[in-house]
Formats: sequence, structure tokens, C-alpha cells
Amino acid sequence: MIIMSVDLGKARTGIAASDENESFAFPKTVIKEYNAERLTDKICALALEYGAGLIVVGYPKNMDGSAGSRALECAAAADDIKKKSGIETVLWDERCTTVSAHTALNFTDTRGKKRKQVIDAVAAVIILEDYLAYRKNRA
Repeated sequence: MIIMSVDLGKARTGIAASDENESFAFPKTVIKEYNAERLTDKICALALEYGAGLIVVGYPKNMDGSAGSRALECAAAADDIKKKSGIETVLWDERCTTVSAHTALNFTDTRGKKRKQVIDAVAAVIILEDYLAYRKNRA
């Protein structure tokens, strides 16, 4: 099954998708959208385009494990995505994924404007890789 991940942001939202065997995560795109309803529509359209059977939405818990206001916004967005797309959604702890994405881009010497364009998609890949590892270990 193809699994799509979403790293929700206020201005940019990263999208990644797995292969059918759930072995690899690939960065797909970054959506630049400020309007929540239009963002949900774009995410749902991509999920259908990619043939996703599951959507993993990053859930930015606080470091102490509690859910702050941004986590609650992401949970509401995941619910909207599920209702509009009809595809199951899962919230997945995304603590430190942006830091990991920056570290990964440091190794590739990606800087400036290009870094800003891809950081959210790389974060979505990290979320998806973590979720795929969880599924594999759970099986």
C-alpha cells in the first residue's frame, strides 16, 4: 500500500509518499498555501493522485509529550483530511523532524533558497520513514 505523509506548516506543507512495498519514502512536493480549506483540498487531491491508502500526518507534540495548540491544529487538519478524502489518517509524533531534516540537508550542502524549498518535504520523508519502520517492526 502507498502511504503518504504530511508535514503541516503555516505557510509550507511537505508531502512524501512510500512505494507500494512500504520500503522507501520519497519527497514529493511542498504545498504553499495559507488557507486551511484549500490546503486540505490540495492534500486530498495529491493523496488520490498518488493512490495513497493511508495518510500519516505529523503531530508536533511538545518535548514533554503534551499536545500544544499546534498539535491540536494538526489533529483537526488530519480529521478534515480524513473526512474529505475518505482515506484513513494517522497522527504521528514528529518531534525533532525539522532538526533532523536540517541535519540531513547539511550533509548535502543544500543552502539558501533551495533549502527553504525542500526542508518541509524532507521533514515529511523523515516522518514517513519513522512510521514505515514502526509498521515493519510491528508486523
